[in-house]
Amino acid sequence: MLKQKVQQTQKTKLSHTLRSWLPLLQASIEDLKENLEQISQNNPFVSVNENVKTGENGKNYFDSFYRQNTNSSLVESMGISKKSVYELLNEQIIPPLFPTKKSQDIAAKIIECLNEDGYFEYNEDFFLEYSCEEVERIRQRFKFLDPVGVGAKDYKEAFLFALENRELDASLYEFCRMLILDFENIHNYTKQKLYKEALSILKNFSIPPFLEYFEDSRVVVPDIVIFRENDEIKVRINDEYYPEISLEFDGQNHEFLSHYIKEAKNLIDALAMRKATLYKIGLMIVEYQYDFFLGKEIKPMTLKDLAGDLQRNASTISRAIANKYLSCERGLIPLRDFFAFALDEDGETSNASVKDFIYQLVKNENKSKPLSDSKILQLVQNEFKVDIGRRTVTKYRQQLDIASSTDRKKIYELEGF
Repeated sequence: MLKQKVQQTQKTKLSHTLRSWLPLLQASIEDLKENLEQISQNNPFVSVNENVKTGENGKNYFDSFYRQNTNSSLVESMGISKKSVYELLNEQIIPPLFPTKKSQDIAAKIIECLNEDGYFEYNEDFFLEYSCEEVERIRQRFKFLDPVGVGAKDYKEAFLFALENRELDASLYEFCRMLILDFENIHNYTKQKLYKEALSILKNFSIPPFLEYFEDSRVVVPDIVIFRENDEIKVRINDEYYPEISLEFDGQNHEFLSHYIKEAKNLIDALAMRKATLYKIGLMIVEYQYDFFLGKEIKPMTLKDLAGDLQRNASTISRAIANKYLSCERGLIPLRDFFAFALDEDGETSNASVKDFIYQLVKNENKSKPLSDSKILQLVQNEFKVDIGRRTVTKYRQQLDIASSTDRKKIYELEGF
């Protein structure tokens, strides 16, 4: 009976830590502080602080990695505090374009209905007080706001909004408008006299309207760092970007506070478990993929392989690698990219190798005659001698965010190829 009680107590302790650990394990390093604050918000004894420590020669990890791998002026400019695109939009909701409180209220609700590309998605719950005509009248004024194209319903209308802001002669304006409205058949206009001039105008528009804002905000910080030292490949956790958890109590044994103190200690243990798990994953990736860090290809490797070695289940490993990156001499790499499965009986060809091959094929294809999925399949089979189907090639192409051959041809024509 006593033994059963002890086991139950140990299981309860572990479950408390695990409940904190799993959300922290899944969070990206950029979101870690926010996650810690959410978990600890009801605990008066926990303080979560930024912890960007400096390394050798006064440089932190961001300085040493990003200044070597990106344009330094871009990095420095991104260090300047920028307003969000939503703040910029709200600052423009003023007279004379929006002269009344009603027009400003409708405009503010329109901003709330913008999707991640900057396009307007009507939500009737937001506009119960207003008619569709009123909302549409105010939305049309967005064509004069910055970023250009914001508030449009789709990419065609965004191009039309942008066109409104250009001073063009009537014939060129009408030709640009015609290209936009018949964008699917733009290749039919290549021999028209104004085609090249109109195309150069359209190419200068930043569509979707939020494109530049969200590209600028994309700064990836790796959790794991792989580096060489004395001809040895080593692993370390990027501690510089881990927040610090502080316990703030007087050290006295207050019984009514014991729950909070225990919870705070569990949170510290959970953060330590995250670090330990990711460190072990880094070690196992180096062991399995040693040749990759010497310049060769990624080998077939599954979550199950790693889960067995780490004595964790595959779902835990899947959480651990989600939204995580590793930096090494070959660049910044998502952890998921290291988990490829074998496509041949010998286990030598991974799906990652085939995806990279497809990517290179499309990158170097004849722009006037893009490769179809059937042709890509033929080239893959010739290169790797693997038995896969056309649907698999289509799936890999889509995972690589590569458009179909028909859509690529339209894109190439728009780009002037």
